[in-house]
Amino acid sequence: MCPPARHGDLFADTLRDGDTVVLIDGVYHQAPALRHKEILAAMGRGVRVIGAASIGALRAAELAPFGMLGVGAVYAAYARGEITGDDEVAVGQVPDGDWHALTWPLVNLRHALELAVQEAVLDKPSAERLLGALRAIYYPQRTLAAVRATCTREGADDFIRWLSQQRAEHPHFGDIKRADALLALRTAHADARPGLQLSVAVWESAYFRRWSNAFASTCVDGLELSTEDRVIYQQVFDLDFPRTWTAYLEHRSRHPAEGTGRPLAERLAEVTGDGLTADRVFHPVTDLRDAQTVKLLLAGETAQDRQTVARFRAALDARRTQAGFSTEAVRDDLTHRLLLGIWQCPDHRFNAEASARGLVSGAHAVSAAKRLVPGLLEEADEVHGDNVESSMAVQRTETTHGEH
Repeated sequence: MCPPARHGDLFADTLRDGDTVVLIDGVYHQAPALRHKEILAAMGRGVRVIGAASIGALRAAELAPFGMLGVGAVYAAYARGEITGDDEVAVGQVPDGDWHALTWPLVNLRHALELAVQEAVLDKPSAERLLGALRAIYYPQRTLAAVRATCTREGADDFIRWLSQQRAEHPHFGDIKRADALLALRTAHADARPGLQLSVAVWESAYFRRWSNAFASTCVDGLELSTEDRVIYQQVFDLDFPRTWTAYLEHRSRHPAEGTGRPLAERLAEVTGDGLTADRVFHPVTDLRDAQTVKLLLAGETAQDRQTVARFRAALDARRTQAGFSTEAVRDDLTHRLLLGIWQCPDHRFNAEASARGLVSGAHAVSAAKRLVPGLLEEADEVHGDNVESSMAVQRTETTHGEH
């Protein structure tokens, strides 16, 4: 059984064209939720996506015009506009990887109230009043104890006794999300039609490219490495990377995604007459899922480089286990000083050096290189005994885990 879906899951190399994905649950509070364009991109290459029960029902209602198939009562309610809030399907969970729900989703309580009205346990006005009271409870606090207390306060003790009796006899009584999830699985097995082929223009954007680059990875030398980590490492540490970047710009100029290929110098002459170099004029968005792009950008990479990239990633991941740490919280001034030292350039040349390395500007270089700082400081600590803790400042925040 797969855990709740999250941002990036549909970029997995194990997902093949022609496969079927059944999207049911997904995280959204403690980690970025699965985004619409990730689903559109998967469908665009022939992956069939079925949604139900929870975030699957939400996304299916939103993406049905593009070919995502929605299944079940929760999806139908969203599609008809009978329910609209994300909290209808949200539940709270413990943050240790145990994906069992600790709270009741509103759609299940809504369904239980409808059944209670059918059984004459509640009249319709009482059920509507009780639903409003239950909706007012923040979703991670909608525990069984909170439901009981609310029912007692609203004079609905008969309902909670009836519900407890029904659940004692049938543990999944009223669980409309579970029923919809099982229906979605049966639908996937019974109907193996391929997904729709969509135009690339539907999902292609700067944001999507950023996401696809972030999740691109390759197994090299027995190491599963982020392609983006490998490229940024070369941009920072390879002394010859400005020449590599120029070669990449030449390749892009001669082999554009659209139009006729031309020499880089010819394009440059058309747009500037003041002697600017190509890296100061052209800033193409790289596609790290393109094999030729990766080959060009990693032309100077060595096996030792890959070992260092793996070590730096381990140092970053160790930092991320600390509550509240984020890569963005690494100090800008510290990263700036480290880059100046690595590049051996004066501060007034910082922007030019960053641009020559394909990092656009000094500010962009600092942002990109922050992922390397924990590894750099760890090495400094080992070699010089520097105090890593005093060299970094991070923001610490409380985290709450949720899923829908």
